[in-house]
Amino acid sequence: MRALRVVEAAVRALGRAVAWLCAALVGCQAVAVCLRYVFGVGAIGLQEAVIYCHALLFLCGAAYVLQLDGHVRVDIVYGRLRGRARRAVDLVGLALFVIPTAAVIGTSSWSYVARAWASLEGSRQAGGLPAIYLLKSAILVFAVALVLQALATIARIVTGTASDAWTGGDPDTPRPETPR
Repeated sequence: MRALRVVEAAVRALGRAVAWLCAALVGCQAVAVCLRYVFGVGAIGLQEAVIYCHALLFLCGAAYVLQLDGHVRVDIVYGRLRGRARRAVDLVGLALFVIPTAAVIGTSSWSYVARAWASLEGSRQAGGLPAIYLLKSAILVFAVALVLQALATIARIVTGTASDAWTGGDPDTPRPETPR
């Protein structure tokens, strides 16, 4: 159970940290728009910063969203299910879809990220950000964090420490209500 708490705490810390990128994204976009349309100045670095923030929000925040059970479901049957049936659907979804998909993404992107690091890949645009290799590394963070969080969620469901779906053990974050 200690490993479970460590994984969940790490995913929670990563999720809360990247949540601040929302403010950075909005700020960079606002400044870029003002520079462009008020002063007639282009800012490639700011435009790329918006793209980086957006990508990092999704890649590094996905496991946290899974932890909070805030992910999107195609709710055809799930909303009508209760208790054990919901947990069974969650287990099947995590084991047959989330973990294999994240594992394939992680393994297939390894060489892509390695090539970016080997050349310290930067922007092709003059004035762009010089750290594309760091952004590409977030793909691996995404895959590892998602697999670890999925395994932690499976452990919570199997041991009975999860709620009807799961809460991720974060007492500060209320679980969104599912329409009944």
